[in-house]
Amino acid sequence: MGDSREPGQDTTHDWAADVDIEHLDGIGRSPAVYAPGGVDHLILEVLAYAAEEAECGPGGRCVVVLHPDGSVSVADDGRGTETRAGAGGPVVRKPVMATRDLRFFGVPGREVLPDGHPRRGMSVVAALSEWLVHTNRRQDGAWTQRYERGIPVTGLLPVPGDGTTGTTVRFRPAGVLLAPGRYSPAVRERLAGFWPQLTVVIEDARAA
Repeated sequence: MGDSREPGQDTTHDWAADVDIEHLDGIGRSPAVYAPGGVDHLILEVLAYAAEEAECGPGGRCVVVLHPDGSVSVADDGRGTETRAGAGGPVVRKPVMATRDLRFFGVPGREVLPDGHPRRGMSVVAALSEWLVHTNRRQDGAWTQRYERGIPVTGLLPVPGDGTTGTTVRFRPAGVLLAPGRYSPAVRERLAGFWPQLTVVIEDARAA
């Protein structure tokens, strides 16, 4: 969920705006269009970014946890979401949650996820979640931010470093979506074959 190209290039998102309310509202009005298959599709949207990170190195690992409160967390070991620091200004993170991914919206022939449905990006996950917490750890620092229906409700808050890098996205899907289902062996097989560079571990903590 980090840099897809060299720092400084706008390749996936427009850094000029932190939030695109019209974009988020459009997603929120059409959950069946943007999350066919419900929560499982949202998880795949997050995993797609982890897979991109895994391609940048020798591979990667991602842990998906279904939590008792109905939320889902997806944690990878990549470089962390790209951040920039202005001259004397605060740290700014790439607006992956609250603006459109320029590669997938309005672009014909866009990427397809393992469930056979089009990939549209992280803003779909944020817009279709009651809340989402995005935590990223990079070599130069670590930050977290909370969103509700895709709108940031906190600033970018520093968190203590732990010597690792990576991104964790924890979200609680909106009530209009189905509760998280248990992955079937067939889905696991599709994941393994679809993103061979990414090892995905799925943990169901709801019965714990």
